[in-house]
Parts: sequence; structure tokens; C-alpha cells
Amino acid sequence: MTSETTDQRPARRISRRGLLAGGLGLLATAGGAGGWALNRYVVDHVEVTGASGLTAANVVAAEADSDGTATATGYTSDTAKITIETVSTGSGSSAVTYFVADVQVSDATIVKSAFANDQFGENIIANPSEIAASAGAVLAINGDYYGFRDTGIVIRNGVMFRDAGARQGLAFYADGSVKLYDETAVSAGELLADGVWNTLSFGPGLVEDGKALSGIDQVEVDTNFGNHSIQGNQPRTAIGMIGKNHLLFVVADGRSQGYSRGVTLPELAQIFVDRGAEVAYNLDGGGSSAMVFQDRLVNNPLGKGQERGTSDILYVAG
Repeated sequence: MTSETTDQRPARRISRRGLLAGGLGLLATAGGAGGWALNRYVVDHVEVTGASGLTAANVVAAEADSDGTATATGYTSDTAKITIETVSTGSGSSAVTYFVADVQVSDATIVKSAFANDQFGENIIANPSEIAASAGAVLAINGDYYGFRDTGIVIRNGVMFRDAGARQGLAFYADGSVKLYDETAVSAGELLADGVWNTLSFGPGLVEDGKALSGIDQVEVDTNFGNHSIQGNQPRTAIGMIGKNHLLFVVADGRSQGYSRGVTLPELAQIFVDRGAEVAYNLDGGGSSAMVFQDRLVNNPLGKGQERGTSDILYVAG
């Protein structure tokens, strides 16, 4: 994440609870990109008592439209079939809650991206549910927060917006396939010529050829110190592919004692492997992690039920 980026989010008024030792605790209060990155990924622990959190079963589905039918945990139309599952394991400090949306589409191009305020650029943000509503999304998750940096290949809905390869990316092809790739080894123009419909630039890749990738518990997304904190138990958002036109959207809640501690990157990878994914990729997480279905928030970000603004979403069009 780039040194030029500055904090555009509301200041947090939550006391630190010893999550960082020594000097990093002071750095978290400093201005500039480093402090913001730390705030994004190591948000203070929030204890929740007597709260079970929001689940897909709590979602009240919108009325069926002319193109499909919806229930609280699923949607079916001529072009898409979506089922949403809530998984809760453990208890107390070991409790984990995550949400899995199984998405099957007949046309890969109805899996789209949308920008906050329908604008491309750095530091343009809106809540995922607001972006989803504007786009007419049936199901959405937060994306890669492309606007937090000025690097990465950004192709969205078949249009190139940025060609500055820097890390491992994820490419969605118009034929329904999804692949991990090295952004530094190819241009955006070459990807478009090869049939790429969307790209995401965050990472790391979690699963390839049906196997969890090794070493992901050591990977840093970028070089600034704030990204060290993507390791450990964190709220997470990730996307995976079981087969062509068959995707998994996963959002894990975290930092909420008794409800969900979050998951590590290896644990996140295993969720996809256990469900038969051939490929999977980590997206922006922490307080940004959100799943929206039929205009309603499915998960419970940071145990507070409050979304945080981001620059983009990945969604299934209605």
C-alpha cells in the first residue's frame, strides 16, 4: 500500500487493548499511510456479550422479481443459483463464524465489479451495501480496495483502468475460469486479449490446483509495516472457484470474543479446499469484510454490525 495514501475514514475512538507491543502502538496513532494501514488491519478487539451476530438466517429476502426467486438463504434465476450457508464452530475465545455463498452462473459476465460512487480513483469510498444497491446486485462482497494504492492491474467488467503490475493477482475470464497470475509478468492489454473480464489485486493466493498454498502465513501484501497484521486471526473476505462458472464467496467475521475470533490465512485456505475449490484468493479484510445479499448485510463486521467504506465490490448481477 502506497506511502502517498492518506486516511479518508472516520477517526476511531476505541481504546487500544495491547494488540501491538512497544513502538508499533505509537505508530498506530501517527498520521499518513502507515498509521492508516495499521488501523485497517489491527482494529482494536471488541468484546460482544450476549450477541450471536447477524446470520444469513436473519436476512429478510426481498420480494421475488420477474427474473428470479429469493429466500433468506438463496436465490434462483435463469442465470444464477446462489445458496448461503452460515458456519459456526467452537465457543468462547475459539468461536468462529463465517459465511459461504455458493454461486453458480450460466454466464460468467454477470459476476461483475462496481466502484464506490461509480467512479474510479484513489480514496473514493462507500459502504458495500450502498455500492451493491446502486449496482443492482443480488449478492456482493467487498473487493480488493484498489483505491488504497496506485499499483496493481485493474480490469473491471472488460475495461482496463490501471496497468501497474506489482503482486500476485486473480483473473476472472469470460469463459468462467479463474486463475492466479503474476501481475509483473503480463500487461493488462495482454490479459484483455486473452479474455479476462475482471482482475483483483490483493492476495495472497490461497489455493491452486485444489491444494492450499504453503507459506501464506508469512506473506505480506505490500511492504509497509501495516500489512504485517494480515497474519493471525482476522476477519477475512475471499473468493474461490470450484469449476467454470461455479464460485465460492467467503466472509469470516472476527475480533468479537464469544462470536468469532476470525481465521488465519491457512484456515481460510482450508475452508476452500474442504469445499472442493481449485483456486482461491484472499481479498481486503478486517473491518472491510462484508457480504450483502438482497440489499442486506449478512455478516456482522467486528461484532458491531457496521460496515466500513471501501472502494469496490465484486457482485452477482440480478
